Amino acid sequence: MDKTEMMRLLHAVADGSVSPEDAALKLKTQPFEEIGSYAKVDFHRGIRQGVPEIIYGAGKADEHILGIARKMHERGQSPILITRLTQQAADLVAAELPLRYDPLSKTGIIGDMPAPTGKGTVLVATGGTSDIPVAEEAALTAEVLGNTVVRLYDVGVSGIHRLLSHMEDIMSARVIVAVAGMEGALPSVIGGLADCPVIAVPTSVGYGASLGGVAALLSMLNSCASGVSVVNIDNGFGAGYMASVINHLD
Repeated sequence: MDKTEMMRLLHAVADGSVSPEDAALKLKTQPFEEIGSYAKVDFHRGIRQGVPEIIYGAGKADEHILGIARKMHERGQSPILITRLTQQAADLVAAELPLRYDPLSKTGIIGDMPAPTGKGTVLVATGGTSDIPVAEEAALTAEVLGNTVVRLYDVGVSGIHRLLSHMEDIMSARVIVAVAGMEGALPSVIGGLADCPVIAVPTSVGYGASLGGVAALLSMLNSCASGVSVVNIDNGFGAGYMASVINHLD
């Protein structure tokens, strides 16, 4: 249950189509449900945070991912987002549930995408093509959470004219996710051009001294542009989630 469903239930109580007792029972049975000994699915997260629980697939047994997704599907959660999902696990889930799998970002989605409810557009930009898997995790997360997403890929600082040719997209966005590896300069450049929040995502793309994304992370943390915040290395999901929160603010 999310906040919209809760409000619908409360309005139904107000107009008399649902009794207070039935509503109380529905709310009381929602908090969480234990699945065996491996998971407690949080069905009140949508009420508390506005977004239902999302499944992080890395480190989970394939059967556990299926079990959690099955329980969410039974309870009517839609769409269900699964991040860091392997092809093997995706095949297992898809055999039972209507999963659409993106192998590039390792993201799975069960159910229909919602109509956009965000106030504006979320722009997702990458320094290079190698950053696209992380960027797609961010973009798909934002779309699942009800945002219109504009993708602007391979516009890094080694060819800055590519970025500058899209100034209209940059200036019209309500929030920007800038994804880059190597020296991680892209968010600083975008931050100096845009009038909206910029969420920087360092990636593990780069040669030896990039230190698996640490070099880009430190560059982004030391950005001289105002309005730039930074998430963890390769954390496209976190960036897409935060972009959605910002895009839904009044």
